Amino acid sequence: MLPKLPAIDTQYLTRRLLDMLAIPSPTGFTDSIVYYVGRCLEELGVGYTLSRRGTLCATLPGEVKGPKRALVTHLDTIGAMVREIKPNGRLAITPIGHWSSRFAEGGRVTLFGERIQYRGTVLPLMAAGHAFNEAIDTQPVNWDQVEVRLDVAVQSADDVRAAGLEVGDFVAFDAHPEITETGFIISRHLDNKAGAASLLATLEAMQRHQLRPRLTTEVLFTLSEEVGSGAGHALDDDVTEFVGIDIGPVASGQNARETGVTVAMKDSSGPFDYHLSHHLIDLCRRHDIPWQRDVFRFYYSDAVSAVQAGHDIRPALITFGTDATHGYERTHLHALESCARLMSAYLLSDLAWKADRKQDVPLQEFAAKITEQAPQAMPRERPEAVILTPTT
Repeated sequence: MLPKLPAIDTQYLTRRLLDMLAIPSPTGFTDSIVYYVGRCLEELGVGYTLSRRGTLCATLPGEVKGPKRALVTHLDTIGAMVREIKPNGRLAITPIGHWSSRFAEGGRVTLFGERIQYRGTVLPLMAAGHAFNEAIDTQPVNWDQVEVRLDVAVQSADDVRAAGLEVGDFVAFDAHPEITETGFIISRHLDNKAGAASLLATLEAMQRHQLRPRLTTEVLFTLSEEVGSGAGHALDDDVTEFVGIDIGPVASGQNARETGVTVAMKDSSGPFDYHLSHHLIDLCRRHDIPWQRDVFRFYYSDAVSAVQAGHDIRPALITFGTDATHGYERTHLHALESCARLMSAYLLSDLAWKADRKQDVPLQEFAAKITEQAPQAMPRERPEAVILTPTT
């Protein structure tokens, strides 16, 4: 019998999202967002552990014994760091994560010194139209062409240092979130605070309806996905399935949408697990969750970091389609709610392949996956070899 999915509280989801968007968390500066999410888990009555670096790992006990699963999202965002204090008191910056300085221009930022913080604005080197006229339009787009103007009276590098700032200080960009009456959510840093909010809403729904997952599930909130390390260190050895929740780029040539769930079939590191990905698609079909598939060309996720760290897992990725990723991003509440519904369906379902309950699967049982799920891949009878005799 198909289990009934718990209703997702979209007001809870949006509250958590707006709270997190107000907390700066560029990679390497994530303590405050970890504290916030830890408090959210405590309010839900979900137990968790905390690693030295701050990775949160909540454990949801399952109904049956067997290997574990993992649901994984990340709390860190793109941002910047002070690279140079210029003689005129302006600051050169270097990006944290991979993103274009085009989207940094005009951004309002907070700079975090050791004991103080200041506000500022990221500007192109030629920012005054009345001074540079049409020359402004000739300026290249790269991080050497932008600088931070501090909202404090400084005229020299000594002034900046006297104010308490130094090379290596973090620069966090304001999110500027807006939620429209039509359900669109526009903000910086939806990657991946929207995914984290959707996952928290899933946990809230499961707790409110007193539902237990089919299998014990680790729920991970990681801290360094934007720089490539992500979940590599945080998984137990008995985790067999890994489902990441992250952003899906909506753009020309992509199939991701700002509605429903976009299931990633491949990213720049290679294909995701065939059986787990199709299991998720089947859950969408069975529970009437709108979905689409996509292949991401320039993309990296926590799932990949876990595989590259040597974990023997089936990786998959579900995403909320988002326009202008790593810029002024836009998604829709429908996509976040759909992702939460799919996560609930996944938690209540069995393994994508039941043979994964065993550590050492017999070859015949392993091959059943080919006959049942991918018959087109069955080996055909070997043809007779044709031997060509060279002519002289």
